Amino acid sequence: MTSAPARACGIDFGTSNSTAGWLRPGLPTLLPLEDGKPTLPSAVFFNADEDSTHYGRDALAEYLEGYEGRLMRALKSLLGSSLIDGHTEVLGRALSFRELLASFIGELKRRAETAAGRGFDQAVFGRPVHFVDEDAAADRKAQDTLEDIARRVGFREVSFQFEPIGAALHYEASLTREELVLIADIGGGTADFSLVRLSPERARRADRGDDLLGNAGVHIGGTDFDRALSLDCVMPLLGYRGRMKNGAAIPSSIYFQLATWHTINSAYTRQTWADLQNIYRDAEAREELDRLSRLINNREGHWLALQVEQAKIDLSAAPSATLELGRLQAGFTHAIDSAAFTAATTSLVDRVAETVAGLLAQAGVARDRVDTLYFTGGASGVAQLRARIAAELPQARSVEGDLYGSIGAGLAVEAARRYG
Repeated sequence: MTSAPARACGIDFGTSNSTAGWLRPGLPTLLPLEDGKPTLPSAVFFNADEDSTHYGRDALAEYLEGYEGRLMRALKSLLGSSLIDGHTEVLGRALSFRELLASFIGELKRRAETAAGRGFDQAVFGRPVHFVDEDAAADRKAQDTLEDIARRVGFREVSFQFEPIGAALHYEASLTREELVLIADIGGGTADFSLVRLSPERARRADRGDDLLGNAGVHIGGTDFDRALSLDCVMPLLGYRGRMKNGAAIPSSIYFQLATWHTINSAYTRQTWADLQNIYRDAEAREELDRLSRLINNREGHWLALQVEQAKIDLSAAPSATLELGRLQAGFTHAIDSAAFTAATTSLVDRVAETVAGLLAQAGVARDRVDTLYFTGGASGVAQLRARIAAELPQARSVEGDLYGSIGAGLAVEAARRYG
């Protein structure tokens, strides 16, 4: 711990939640960003009724209260996608997606500075091991885009650290002996892993290159689990996988839009509504399409996605979850059990487990040599995913870190090391 407050901060801009950390003696590392809490949900709501912009929990509350406007979530998913150079319509004007990200990251910086009582010109930003899988040029562009936005909102010096390494630095501060640790950072958008040697003695080294045995990541996170659960267990209630009168399947594009956080607003176009009317005339699943029509007409896509997200969270701790869907049909509820959730996400879980196995093989480390499996990131709470990863490391003890704060706290340690 430094004897004086650090000059720089650590920024964890997450798909679902964001944090800011600042190392200072005798005080919590994470700065309070909203309502005294260290997390700021990565959400923006543009309120058309009051011509105002809202962030975090306030954004979600304004949307759920029924104000007209646009809710944007999973903002980080834009990095590395073709959408980043595009625009969307907000409050009657064209807003570039780069401006959208700058609006949120600028607000994150302002809140961190308010909480700290000082400005920050320097920051270490976390980044996933891969913004984009198997495309180095696109991955580099994603980091460059984030750096450009960070500089635009006022950070003069910006550098990056892998998010799981940030979590490793936070965990290392609690150790009394050396451990070989697999850091499993599973957030809203990515599952990232670092195999690293940690100890109190190693923590004092300026160069940790020899301690990092390998990194691996895959573009699978909590929003992908939301999407899979929605498509398998909820969208059929709206006609997904239903049939037209001629036996053909109902076109599925609208269901994929509604099941994916950053494309929900695409379901509200005039063309989508016209297509839905044409489908309705020739479809058998009338009751289901009535629910879909009501959802589209009332722009309830984000509300439904929030119900699915809550069901995912509930199913990580209980055998079943019940969705209250009265906005789609009076008195309508739907129960989902953990077996259905597991079945819906099997392919995602398998791909994550393959990533872990590949990392161990690449590093030349036997499965039974890993001492500790350290979980961080909100989606690491998904029970079937956690169990599958643990099965890859039969001798490792599982440790749960601060699921939402470990990375930001570790990035603050890195910021103090780099900038003083």
